Amino acid sequence: MTTTVTLAQNKLAMAIANPGALGSIDAYITAVNHLPVLSAEKEVSLARALRDQQDLDAARELVLSHLRLVVSIARQYLGYGLPHADLIQEGNVGLMKAVKRYDPERGVRLVSFAVHWIKAEIHEYIVKNWRMVKVATTKAQRKLFFNLRSMRPDGHTLDPDQVAHIAKTLNVKPEEVREMEVRMSGREMALENPEDDDDTFAPIAFLSDEGHDDPTQVIERRAIDLQQGEGLDTALAKLDDRSRRIVKARWLQDDGGATLHELADEFGVSAERIRQIEVAAMKKMRLALTA
Repeated sequence: MTTTVTLAQNKLAMAIANPGALGSIDAYITAVNHLPVLSAEKEVSLARALRDQQDLDAARELVLSHLRLVVSIARQYLGYGLPHADLIQEGNVGLMKAVKRYDPERGVRLVSFAVHWIKAEIHEYIVKNWRMVKVATTKAQRKLFFNLRSMRPDGHTLDPDQVAHIAKTLNVKPEEVREMEVRMSGREMALENPEDDDDTFAPIAFLSDEGHDDPTQVIERRAIDLQQGEGLDTALAKLDDRSRRIVKARWLQDDGGATLHELADEFGVSAERIRQIEVAAMKKMRLALTA
Protein backbone atom coordinates (compact mmCIF):
# COMPACT_ATOMS: atom_id res chain seq x y z
CA MET A 1 0.00 0.00 0.00
CA THR A 2 2.85 2.35 0.85
CA THR A 3 4.50 1.73 -2.53
CA THR A 4 1.26 2.48 -4.37
CA VAL A 5 0.80 5.75 -2.49
CA THR A 6 4.41 6.75 -3.15
CA LEU A 7 4.07 6.16 -6.89
CA ALA A 8 0.86 8.18 -6.96
CA GLN A 9 2.53 11.00 -5.05
CA ASN A 10 5.50 11.03 -7.43
CA LYS A 11 3.21 11.29 -10.44
CA LEU A 12 1.10 13.98 -8.86
CA ALA A 13 4.13 15.99 -7.80
CA MET A 14 4.87 16.42 -11.50
CA ALA A 15 1.23 16.96 -12.40
CA ILE A 16 0.22 19.64 -9.88
CA ALA A 17 0.63 22.40 -12.47
CA ASN A 18 -0.69 20.12 -15.20
CA PRO A 19 -3.69 17.95 -14.24
CA GLY A 20 -3.80 16.47 -17.76
CA ALA A 21 -0.28 15.02 -17.46
CA LEU A 22 -1.60 11.68 -16.19
CA GLY A 23 -3.32 11.03 -19.51
CA SER A 24 -6.81 12.27 -18.72
CA ILE A 25 -8.60 14.35 -16.12
CA ASP A 26 -10.39 11.23 -14.88
CA ALA A 27 -7.06 9.51 -14.24
CA TYR A 28 -5.84 12.56 -12.35
CA ILE A 29 -8.95 12.67 -10.16
CA THR A 30 -8.70 8.93 -9.47
CA ALA A 31 -5.05 9.31 -8.41
CA VAL A 32 -5.90 12.31 -6.21
CA ASN A 33 -8.64 10.38 -4.41
CA HIS A 34 -6.18 7.60 -3.53
CA LEU A 35 -3.89 9.94 -1.59
CA PRO A 36 -4.21 9.68 2.20
CA VAL A 37 -5.83 12.40 4.31
CA LEU A 38 -3.57 13.84 7.02
CA SER A 39 -4.47 13.72 10.68
CA ALA A 40 -4.59 17.01 12.57
CA GLU A 41 -1.38 16.15 14.42
CA LYS A 42 0.50 15.22 11.24
CA GLU A 43 -0.73 18.38 9.50
CA VAL A 44 0.52 20.61 12.32
CA SER A 45 3.87 18.80 12.35
CA LEU A 46 4.37 19.27 8.62
CA ALA A 47 3.27 22.90 8.72
CA ARG A 48 5.76 23.65 11.49
CA ALA A 49 8.54 21.93 9.55
CA LEU A 50 7.74 24.10 6.54
CA ARG A 51 7.55 27.30 8.59
CA ASP A 52 10.60 26.73 10.78
CA GLN A 53 12.90 24.72 8.51
CA GLN A 54 11.63 25.56 5.01
CA ASP A 55 11.08 21.82 4.52
CA LEU A 56 9.92 21.45 0.91
CA ASP A 57 9.04 17.78 1.40
CA ALA A 58 6.61 18.86 4.11
CA ALA A 59 5.09 21.44 1.78
CA ARG A 60 4.77 18.82 -0.94
CA GLU A 61 2.93 16.44 1.38
CA LEU A 62 0.58 19.19 2.56
CA VAL A 63 -0.27 20.11 -1.02
CA LEU A 64 -0.76 16.54 -2.23
CA SER A 65 -3.03 15.62 0.67
CA HIS A 66 -5.39 18.50 -0.20
CA LEU A 67 -5.58 18.10 -3.99
CA ARG A 68 -8.96 16.37 -3.64
CA LEU A 69 -10.27 19.60 -2.10
CA VAL A 70 -9.25 21.51 -5.25
CA VAL A 71 -10.99 18.93 -7.46
CA SER A 72 -14.17 19.26 -5.40
CA ILE A 73 -14.17 23.07 -5.56
CA ALA A 74 -13.27 23.22 -9.26
CA ARG A 75 -16.23 20.97 -10.08
CA GLN A 76 -18.56 23.69 -8.79
CA TYR A 77 -17.43 26.02 -11.62
CA LEU A 78 -17.92 23.71 -14.61
CA GLY A 79 -21.03 25.66 -15.63
CA TYR A 80 -18.89 28.50 -16.98
CA GLY A 81 -17.75 26.45 -19.96
CA LEU A 82 -14.05 26.41 -19.12
CA PRO A 83 -11.91 23.23 -19.17
CA HIS A 84 -12.08 21.23 -15.96
CA ALA A 85 -8.31 20.65 -16.07
CA ASP A 86 -7.63 24.39 -16.26
CA LEU A 87 -9.95 25.09 -13.31
CA ILE A 88 -8.15 22.45 -11.25
CA GLN A 89 -4.80 23.82 -12.33
CA GLU A 90 -5.67 27.31 -11.14
CA GLY A 91 -7.12 25.92 -7.92
CA ASN A 92 -3.83 24.11 -7.31
CA VAL A 93 -2.02 27.44 -7.56
CA GLY A 94 -4.32 28.79 -4.86
CA LEU A 95 -3.69 25.71 -2.72
CA MET A 96 0.07 26.20 -2.92
CA LYS A 97 -0.32 29.83 -1.91
CA ALA A 98 -2.43 28.74 1.06
CA VAL A 99 0.15 26.17 2.16
CA LYS A 100 2.86 28.83 2.01
CA ARG A 101 0.84 31.21 4.24
CA TYR A 102 -0.67 28.67 6.62
CA ASP A 103 0.00 29.22 10.33
CA PRO A 104 -0.49 25.98 12.32
CA GLU A 105 -0.62 27.87 15.62
CA ARG A 106 -3.98 29.49 14.91
CA GLY A 107 -5.89 26.29 15.59
CA VAL A 108 -7.54 26.20 12.13
CA ARG A 109 -7.23 23.21 9.82
CA LEU A 110 -5.54 23.82 6.49
CA VAL A 111 -8.64 22.69 4.61
CA SER A 112 -10.64 25.62 6.01
CA PHE A 113 -7.85 28.10 5.37
CA ALA A 114 -7.19 26.91 1.81
CA VAL A 115 -10.78 27.22 0.54
CA HIS A 116 -10.48 31.01 0.21
CA TRP A 117 -7.22 30.88 -1.74
CA ILE A 118 -8.43 28.12 -4.07
CA LYS A 119 -11.67 29.94 -4.90
CA ALA A 120 -9.84 33.25 -5.36
CA GLU A 121 -7.54 31.79 -8.02
CA ILE A 122 -10.39 30.05 -9.84
CA HIS A 123 -12.49 33.24 -9.75
CA GLU A 124 -9.61 35.24 -11.20
CA TYR A 125 -9.10 32.68 -13.97
CA ILE A 126 -12.80 32.72 -14.91
CA VAL A 127 -12.93 36.51 -14.96
CA LYS A 128 -9.89 36.69 -17.25
CA ASN A 129 -10.96 33.96 -19.63
CA TRP A 130 -14.77 34.04 -19.93
CA ARG A 131 -15.64 36.75 -22.44
CA MET A 132 -19.04 37.56 -20.96
CA VAL A 133 -17.43 38.30 -17.59
CA LYS A 134 -15.66 41.40 -18.92
CA VAL A 135 -18.48 43.50 -17.45
CA ALA A 136 -17.64 42.26 -13.95
CA THR A 137 -15.10 44.94 -13.16
CA THR A 138 -16.00 45.81 -9.57
CA LYS A 139 -16.03 43.61 -6.50
CA ALA A 140 -19.83 43.88 -6.28
CA GLN A 141 -20.25 42.93 -9.94
CA ARG A 142 -18.00 39.93 -9.54
CA LYS A 143 -20.06 38.86 -6.55
CA LEU A 144 -23.16 39.23 -8.73
CA PHE A 145 -21.64 37.13 -11.50
CA PHE A 146 -20.64 34.24 -9.25
CA ASN A 147 -23.94 34.23 -7.30
CA LEU A 148 -26.58 35.01 -9.91
CA ARG A 149 -26.58 31.52 -11.41
CA SER A 150 -27.58 29.93 -8.09
CA MET A 151 -30.01 32.71 -7.17
CA ARG A 152 -32.07 32.38 -10.36
CA PRO A 153 -35.03 30.08 -9.57
CA ASP A 154 -34.92 27.11 -11.96
CA GLY A 155 -32.93 29.24 -14.40
CA HIS A 156 -36.06 31.18 -15.36
CA THR A 157 -36.12 34.87 -16.24
CA LEU A 158 -36.19 37.07 -13.16
CA ASP A 159 -39.28 39.12 -12.42
CA PRO A 160 -38.98 42.72 -11.09
CA ASP A 161 -39.34 41.65 -7.44
CA GLN A 162 -36.60 39.03 -7.79
CA VAL A 163 -34.33 41.53 -9.52
CA ALA A 164 -34.85 44.02 -6.70
CA HIS A 165 -34.20 41.36 -4.04
CA ILE A 166 -30.96 40.17 -5.68
CA ALA A 167 -29.76 43.75 -6.20
CA LYS A 168 -30.36 44.55 -2.54
CA THR A 169 -28.76 41.32 -1.32
CA LEU A 170 -25.62 41.73 -3.41
CA ASN A 171 -25.43 45.53 -3.15
CA VAL A 172 -25.59 46.23 -6.89
CA LYS A 173 -27.97 48.20 -9.09
CA PRO A 174 -31.10 46.47 -10.48
CA GLU A 175 -30.01 47.33 -14.03
CA GLU A 176 -26.71 45.54 -13.39
CA VAL A 177 -28.64 42.43 -12.36
CA ARG A 178 -30.72 42.57 -15.57
CA GLU A 179 -27.65 43.15 -17.74
CA MET A 180 -25.76 40.26 -16.17
CA GLU A 181 -28.80 38.00 -16.53
CA VAL A 182 -29.00 38.77 -20.26
CA ARG A 183 -25.29 38.15 -20.76
CA MET A 184 -25.35 34.85 -18.84
CA SER A 185 -28.46 33.69 -20.73
CA GLY A 186 -27.11 34.59 -24.15
CA ARG A 187 -24.97 32.53 -26.45
CA GLU A 188 -22.35 33.39 -29.02
CA MET A 189 -23.14 33.16 -32.73
CA ALA A 190 -20.64 33.06 -35.55
CA LEU A 191 -20.83 36.12 -37.78
CA GLU A 192 -19.73 34.10 -40.80
CA ASN A 193 -20.89 30.69 -41.93
CA PRO A 194 -18.40 28.10 -40.62
CA GLU A 195 -19.39 25.70 -43.43
CA ASP A 196 -18.93 26.21 -47.15
CA ASP A 197 -22.63 26.01 -47.94
CA ASP A 198 -24.17 28.45 -50.41
CA ASP A 199 -27.66 27.55 -49.21
CA THR A 200 -26.98 28.58 -45.60
CA PHE A 201 -26.92 32.25 -44.69
CA ALA A 202 -24.91 33.53 -41.71
CA PRO A 203 -25.64 36.91 -40.04
CA ILE A 204 -22.93 38.59 -42.12
CA ALA A 205 -24.98 37.92 -45.27
CA PHE A 206 -27.62 40.36 -44.07
CA LEU A 207 -25.22 43.23 -43.30
CA SER A 208 -24.86 45.93 -45.91
CA ASP A 209 -21.44 47.16 -47.03
CA GLU A 210 -21.76 50.91 -46.58
CA GLY A 211 -18.46 51.53 -48.33
CA HIS A 212 -19.28 49.39 -51.37
CA ASP A 213 -20.20 52.35 -53.58
CA ASP A 214 -17.33 54.56 -52.42
CA PRO A 215 -13.95 53.37 -53.82
CA THR A 216 -12.11 56.03 -51.81
CA GLN A 217 -13.29 54.55 -48.50
CA VAL A 218 -12.44 51.04 -49.66
CA ILE A 219 -8.88 52.08 -50.54
CA GLU A 220 -8.53 53.97 -47.25
CA ARG A 221 -9.64 50.95 -45.22
CA ARG A 222 -7.22 48.70 -47.08
CA ALA A 223 -4.40 51.14 -46.36
CA ILE A 224 -5.29 51.17 -42.66
CA ASP A 225 -5.45 47.37 -42.57
CA LEU A 226 -2.03 47.17 -44.24
CA GLN A 227 -0.56 49.66 -41.78
CA GLN A 228 -1.97 47.79 -38.80
CA GLY A 229 -0.64 44.51 -40.15
CA GLU A 230 2.85 45.92 -40.57
CA GLY A 231 2.63 47.46 -37.09
CA LEU A 232 1.70 44.09 -35.61
CA ASP A 233 4.62 42.41 -37.38
CA THR A 234 6.97 45.09 -36.04
CA ALA A 235 5.66 44.66 -32.48
CA LEU A 236 6.00 40.87 -32.71
CA ALA A 237 9.57 41.25 -33.96
CA LYS A 238 10.50 43.01 -30.70
CA LEU A 239 9.63 39.90 -28.67
CA ASP A 240 11.93 37.01 -27.89
CA ASP A 241 11.19 33.68 -29.56
CA ARG A 242 9.29 32.17 -26.62
CA SER A 243 7.12 35.25 -26.06
CA ARG A 244 6.38 35.50 -29.79
CA ARG A 245 5.37 31.83 -29.91
CA ILE A 246 3.03 32.26 -26.91
CA VAL A 247 1.35 35.39 -28.32
CA LYS A 248 0.84 33.80 -31.74
CA ALA A 249 -0.45 30.56 -30.25
CA ARG A 250 -2.88 32.37 -27.94
CA TRP A 251 -4.14 35.16 -30.22
CA LEU A 252 -3.27 34.55 -33.88
CA GLN A 253 -4.71 31.09 -34.51
CA ASP A 254 -7.83 30.40 -36.56
CA ASP A 255 -8.83 27.46 -34.36
CA GLY A 256 -9.36 29.55 -31.24
CA GLY A 257 -5.80 29.47 -29.95
CA ALA A 258 -3.86 27.29 -27.53
CA THR A 259 -4.73 27.05 -23.85
CA LEU A 260 -2.38 27.96 -21.03
CA HIS A 261 -2.28 24.28 -20.19
CA GLU A 262 -1.11 23.29 -23.71
CA LEU A 263 1.61 25.93 -23.81
CA ALA A 264 2.75 24.99 -20.31
CA ASP A 265 3.29 21.44 -21.61
CA GLU A 266 5.20 22.72 -24.63
CA PHE A 267 7.64 24.86 -22.65
CA GLY A 268 7.85 22.73 -19.53
CA VAL A 269 6.69 25.48 -17.17
CA SER A 270 3.54 26.21 -15.19
CA ALA A 271 0.43 27.79 -16.69
CA GLU A 272 0.92 30.73 -14.33
CA ARG A 273 4.36 31.31 -15.84
CA ILE A 274 2.87 31.20 -19.35
CA ARG A 275 0.29 33.82 -18.31
CA GLN A 276 3.02 36.05 -16.87
CA ILE A 277 5.03 35.84 -20.10
CA GLU A 278 1.90 36.59 -22.13
CA VAL A 279 1.03 39.68 -20.05
CA ALA A 280 4.58 41.02 -20.32
CA ALA A 281 4.65 40.39 -24.07
CA MET A 282 1.32 42.12 -24.67
CA LYS A 283 2.51 45.14 -22.67
CA LYS A 284 5.69 45.34 -24.74
CA MET A 285 3.69 45.10 -27.97
CA ARG A 286 1.31 47.86 -26.89
CA LEU A 287 4.27 50.13 -26.23
CA ALA A 288 5.68 49.31 -29.66
CA LEU A 289 2.38 50.02 -31.40
CA THR A 290 1.93 53.38 -29.69
CA ALA A 291 5.51 54.54 -30.17
